[in-house]
Amino acid sequence: MSIFSNFSPLLATTEAENAPIVLTGVLLSLVVIYLASKIGGELSKKLDLPPVLGELVGGVIIGASALHLLVFPEGGAVASDSLVMQLLEKINNLNPEAINQIFASQSEAVSILSELGVIILLFEIGLESDLRELQKVGYQAAIVAVVGVIAPFAAGTIGLILLFHVPTIPAIFAGAALTATSIGITSKVLSELGYLKSREGQIIVGAAVIDDVLGIIVLAVVASLAKTGEIDVMNLIYLIISASVFLLGSIFLGQFFNQSFVTISDKLQTRGQLVIPALIFAFLMAFLANAIHLEAILGAFAAGLVLDETDKRKELDKQIIPIADILVPIFFVTVGAKTDLSVLNPFIVENREGLIIATFLIVVAIIGKTITGWSVSGKEQLNRLAIGFGMIPRGEVGLVFAGIGSASGVLDKPLEAAIIVMVIITTFIAPPLLRFAFKNPAKQLTTDSN
Repeated sequence: MSIFSNFSPLLATTEAENAPIVLTGVLLSLVVIYLASKIGGELSKKLDLPPVLGELVGGVIIGASALHLLVFPEGGAVASDSLVMQLLEKINNLNPEAINQIFASQSEAVSILSELGVIILLFEIGLESDLRELQKVGYQAAIVAVVGVIAPFAAGTIGLILLFHVPTIPAIFAGAALTATSIGITSKVLSELGYLKSREGQIIVGAAVIDDVLGIIVLAVVASLAKTGEIDVMNLIYLIISASVFLLGSIFLGQFFNQSFVTISDKLQTRGQLVIPALIFAFLMAFLANAIHLEAILGAFAAGLVLDETDKRKELDKQIIPIADILVPIFFVTVGAKTDLSVLNPFIVENREGLIIATFLIVVAIIGKTITGWSVSGKEQLNRLAIGFGMIPRGEVGLVFAGIGSASGVLDKPLEAAIIVMVIITTFIAPPLLRFAFKNPAKQLTTDSN
């Protein structure tokens, strides 16, 4: 759901005298979020896993699944379910009506910060998606990316509808979540193994970049469909065309904008002369995307792609990182906190279908990406298994899908939890599978053969 569609003044739901207590609740929530983020991230790093997984798990622990330090009303929670609210109630001697109003406003404020975090995340991903790198691998990476989007999306969506009778819109959303590939996780493993510059490595990274572009378009389309609650063929065509035109048009026009951006930033003399104009551009693009009924994150992603072509991109990358460090963890921890994994408890009979759905999504997620290695054409010898394994991890991109789906209300708890489990499992298994593919002599690549 868009950041703008949720917003309402905090004082509209809370008496003026309680406004300072709302701020206190937000600050305490941020303390909990950042502690969960850092502890989870550090533990994940020590296990040689992506820190984002630790942030997600940290959110699960402090959220609805365990400690109830951070819960949200859209998940069915009330003020008395939140330990933070209980503490505020005791400290300030509040009545039930007041604490419920404070809980609603505090939750809304944290959700807005979370949505700002995902906008900054997609802007950062756009900055890191070097379009010039794609020219090195050309059509091979494009084929891998397209197959890696279509195969899991089609199999996941159709399977959920036919096998589990999931309604069409949620099934499409879950299928879309299967399309993502985490370029950060794959790049890290390839770099550690010394294969980042190999032909296979270039194809994987190039395909992952294209996956990001296609995935964001798919997300923009399905999120817009979720708002209407129905599939209108003409509206679907409009959304696909408008998302594609918006993204490609932004990149094209960016060629003329880049020099102006550099000139303006060079003339500014005060602090933030580079990062503030960049954020103005990113938020403006997010607003424009939202104004034409697309997701704000598509605009932020397009802004990152445009500014990646400027001469200032390396400096801008460095300046965006601290902002991302502040806001992005709020998004990932919040996604984990909103996820109620108790719906996957196998000892409760009603939950077993959710576990079966999660297993189905994991199988489709793995097979749907693994087969991409055999979609590569050409006579040169390639480690096709490695290419397929390299496309498996969903990582932070998959969590973006889950977060947007949760915020829009289109995913029920079992399906949302199943997507989260799929993201966790694919991210965990991808590094060892990739190491196995490259170290297996029978599958070893011959980069010099071409």
